Amino acid sequence: MFASLYVGHFFWYNWGMSKSLLKRIGVSGYNKPKRTPNHPTKSHVVVAKEGDKVKTIRYGQQGVRGAGKNPQTAREKARRKSFKARHAKNIAKGKMSAAYWANKSKW
Repeated sequence: MFASLYVGHFFWYNWGMSKSLLKRIGVSGYNKPKRTPNHPTKSHVVVAKEGDKVKTIRYGQQGVRGAGKNPQTAREKARRKSFKARHAKNIAKGKMSAAYWANKSKW
């Protein structure tokens, strides 16, 4: 997808191509999640970048809200705790996993 030239330890990307990827996906930059209300199944999208790796990640079930950072009811607190326990291993993988971004933006 990216035109690159390997020189020593560095990759030089064709930045015009990477900017067109961001524009096509509709995000303002790398590692900046955006809601996708018109997507049939996924609620968010992000173009994740870690080092020289770039990946488009769609995550979250459409129409389902997370409990948020400050849950009010006992039910919301339990949902949040269950999500974090269930996905802890995947959240720990970092920016290149959907669970990381769901944890950051929805929970």
